[in-house]
Amino acid sequence: MTTAPSTETDDSPEASQSVTPAPPRGPWAALRPLVLRLHFYAGILVAPFLLVAATTGLLYAASFQAEKIMYGHEMTVPVGDRELPISEQVAAARKAHPQGTVSAVRPSPEADATTRVLLSGVPGVDEDRTLAVFVDPYTGKVRGALEQYGSTGALPLRTWIDQFHANLHLGETGRLYSELAASWLWVIAGGGLVLWFSRRRTQRKLRGTSGRRRTLGLHGTVGVWAAAGFFFLSATGLTWSAYAGSHIDALRTSLHQATPSVSATAGGEHAGHGSASAEGGVEHGVGLDKVLAAGRAEGLSDPVEIVPPADASSAYVVKQIQRSWPTKQDAVAVEPTTGEVIDVVRFADYPVLAKLTRWGIDAHTGVLFGIVNQIALMGLALSLILLILWGYRMWWQRGRDSAFGRPIPRGAWQQVPAHVLVPLMAAIAVLGYFVPLLGIPLAVFIAADVTLGEIAYRRGKRTYAQ
Repeated sequence: MTTAPSTETDDSPEASQSVTPAPPRGPWAALRPLVLRLHFYAGILVAPFLLVAATTGLLYAASFQAEKIMYGHEMTVPVGDRELPISEQVAAARKAHPQGTVSAVRPSPEADATTRVLLSGVPGVDEDRTLAVFVDPYTGKVRGALEQYGSTGALPLRTWIDQFHANLHLGETGRLYSELAASWLWVIAGGGLVLWFSRRRTQRKLRGTSGRRRTLGLHGTVGVWAAAGFFFLSATGLTWSAYAGSHIDALRTSLHQATPSVSATAGGEHAGHGSASAEGGVEHGVGLDKVLAAGRAEGLSDPVEIVPPADASSAYVVKQIQRSWPTKQDAVAVEPTTGEVIDVVRFADYPVLAKLTRWGIDAHTGVLFGIVNQIALMGLALSLILLILWGYRMWWQRGRDSAFGRPIPRGAWQQVPAHVLVPLMAAIAVLGYFVPLLGIPLAVFIAADVTLGEIAYRRGKRTYAQ
């Protein structure tokens, strides 16, 4: 995460007519200027996207605790003596909010927590969200209703920040910004890491330095300590991105590592119907109380969610929804007419990549290790913000007379031996195909750089001829 000063500007005749450097001592000596130039330009041009992602990510990590404070009345209740049957709690919610259909029920997971009855198709509520009705499990009193989004049960505050972080509230088009940031974060972090460790130890000292060298020391030191976290955020962020994420899903499917889901069809295989919205009656067949009891008998401890049958030929689904450590993601399908369990999926039986994906996403979103996880994410976000600000400061300090600094000289790729350059370009092309928001901007950078270099060369040649 370093940029070294150059002696000439890119578009000066001297730069284009510079003397050919001495032969490099080895492949790394030839590659270092190329890595330096890529790190410099990627840092300058991609940093604004990373800055937005880091700032909104910082807010999102803090939103979990803010949500508990803001919606404490709806989420918590005084502990009572005996909980009402879940069917009575749902009936109380339906009496207060008769519109829409019950798409899921989340029984109180803790002694002081409310039960959430989730309603879909409620007028005024977005299609991708539900209305969560909060019911006191001891008295049946409705304590409020709020829109809920996603499997983590995000309420309005966290939902707004989540969407701001994911797509800037611009829908699918806005997702490109976050995928671009995730695609480049590991490249910039990795480039800075190798540049920092390629410096002499004496040049990495922070104590006793000032000016640009001190900024460089702060930039590099913090970057080294945070690099592993940046790699993790980049990798996990890409797993559910629009384009790279689809390639990852296809790869997992081809390796038989897709996430299994319980079948909601009697006698069916794991067909992935467990999350279907309920169209039928919530008390269809044996009813919620017996369905929940069947799930408990299979070892499904709190927190759980009950999904009513999607239609007359579907089953109830009871699934664990704890995504903090230890992860609880077991699920069962229950036959509506008999109350018998007809299908079971255990998290312990998930394929390895499915487990890693689950844990990675949950750690990325701050739920795997609770508040410790959220503090770690806030630390990484703050580190990235500081690194970007220090990077721009170094660019400024690189210049003269209060002007932004000069870029790294062109032509670094010409110093790389062909036996290194050709495989490197092939690997970059393959990577760019699977991570298009890395490959496309990189191709644009190279094309623009070559064009500007040709313009500078021609301009310098004309000046020299005169």
